[in-house]
Amino acid sequence: MNDNKCGRSLGLRDFGGKPIAVNIDCAAKINPNYRTALWTGEHLQVTLMCIPVGEDIGAEVHCGTDQFLFVVSGKALAVTGPCRDNMHCRKKVECGCALIVPAGTWHNLINIGNTPLKVYSIYAPPQHPFGTVERTKCDAQRAEKY
Repeated sequence: MNDNKCGRSLGLRDFGGKPIAVNIDCAAKINPNYRTALWTGEHLQVTLMCIPVGEDIGAEVHCGTDQFLFVVSGKALAVTGPCRDNMHCRKKVECGCALIVPAGTWHNLINIGNTPLKVYSIYAPPQHPFGTVERTKCDAQRAEKY
């Protein structure tokens, strides 16, 4: 797979199970959805995220999954802690910064910039179903209830 036009030739969809070479920064920048699964395998998942100005990912914890989040564009406040009521570690992050979250750690990423926050996330093992596309955070929250 050759992606030389910033993801446009790629067609953002889940390529899991097949090798893929992609400019992930560009793919993240063109992703318009809250969450788009780009690759879901047996042991790893890559998603692209777009968080609107003033919004956040939402406080969450993944009990059996480590997570790597990388900010491609925008500015955010990364918040982590041992429980939902004690997310005391706060760090401003921007383009080029990564947030690495061990399984069992509560975390949130809040867009504090004036443009959409573009992020890619790597989960090990996968956290979302193959082919996940959630246009908005509300769509994601509805999907998690099922």
